[in-house]
Amino acid sequence: MELTREQIEQLEIVKYPQPVLRQTARKVERFDENLELLVLKMIDLMHRNKGVGLAANQVGVPLRVFVANPTGQPEDDRAYINIEFLEASGWAEAEEGCLSLPQIYGNVRRNQKIKIEAWDVKGNRFEVQATDLLARILQHETDHLDGKIIIDRMNMVGKMANRRQIKYLEDLYK
Repeated sequence: MELTREQIEQLEIVKYPQPVLRQTARKVERFDENLELLVLKMIDLMHRNKGVGLAANQVGVPLRVFVANPTGQPEDDRAYINIEFLEASGWAEAEEGCLSLPQIYGNVRRNQKIKIEAWDVKGNRFEVQATDLLARILQHETDHLDGKIIIDRMNMVGKMANRRQIKYLEDLYK
């Protein structure tokens, strides 16, 4: 997907049930200036909306890119491109929210410890071993790249607790 600088500057977070949130993102093939601009725009949107992660699907771009920052400190901003899971172990359940599903929260069960490989905006491969919050963020954002959202992972109680807000977002989209 080729985006111009102007198109990247106009990107905003899309809300459920926008179809792009259900798309499987395509692998990034070109590590260029536009990819860097996309990542910078996503980091800006993540911070402005007080999030800890943001996938490209969430700004309407179905590419295997997301940004994450578990601390909120600018020096901890990081892009993850073409992520692959190498190891996963343990389980933990915790409440999650999502910038594309405003005011929807529910418990989601995820691996407590993971090891991933990914590429940065320059095309350099790196590995990360993550636990707790960072592991949760990496899994949540990778779900977005695979067309999954938190309501897919919530149990029936969580879905029922959020049914009014889910219906509100669906009606707003129509």
